[in-house]
Amino acid sequence: MSIVELSLAADAANWQALGSSIDSDGCTTIGGTRIRLVPRIQGAGLLGWGLDAADVPSSIDGITTWPALAPAPAAASEHPLGASGIDHLVVSTPDLERTCAAISSATGAPLRRVREVGSMRQGFHRVGELVVEVVTHPGVADGPAVLWGLVLTVEDLDAAAARLTDGLGPIKHAVQPGRRIATVRSSLGLGCPVALITPHVRAAS
Repeated sequence: MSIVELSLAADAANWQALGSSIDSDGCTTIGGTRIRLVPRIQGAGLLGWGLDAADVPSSIDGITTWPALAPAPAAASEHPLGASGIDHLVVSTPDLERTCAAISSATGAPLRRVREVGSMRQGFHRVGELVVEVVTHPGVADGPAVLWGLVLTVEDLDAAAARLTDGLGPIKHAVQPGRRIATVRSSLGLGCPVALITPHVRAAS
């Protein structure tokens, strides 16, 4: 099972300014994931996800869920930022164990590991090719889980930074060895927190 679609309340023009092509349905496709951009009057931020299975629950621990067809292959033209796909999707929850159990039950993707950094805890699932990072900390309000943000893989982070100029925060070392990451500033109005990360470093054979 894979996550093939996201619904995001955002201004499509801001994604176009980032270099994303928007189709007649108001969607942009990055890698194997379609992002359906909807007017902000329908909500705020990431509103839900579509899974490529006919029998899925309508909610996974509060996250709106629906069956979705896999998107058509991405166009051959290169994304101006060099975005090749979504590296991972971030879920915020007040109860890590509850949310991770719900994701595992609905998708069949087990909890792979839990990482603790100070008062923050992170759980990781791989749903198809997409990593779902579930995050909790004492500041998260009680209630259901919510889709919080996404991280795009870009082939050349320095080139992306040069294109975005002051629209991208400082480039930092990522948790994974050899990778670097930077946060897109909220002033670009993408509808949810977005970061850019370099590809996985392949071990030498």
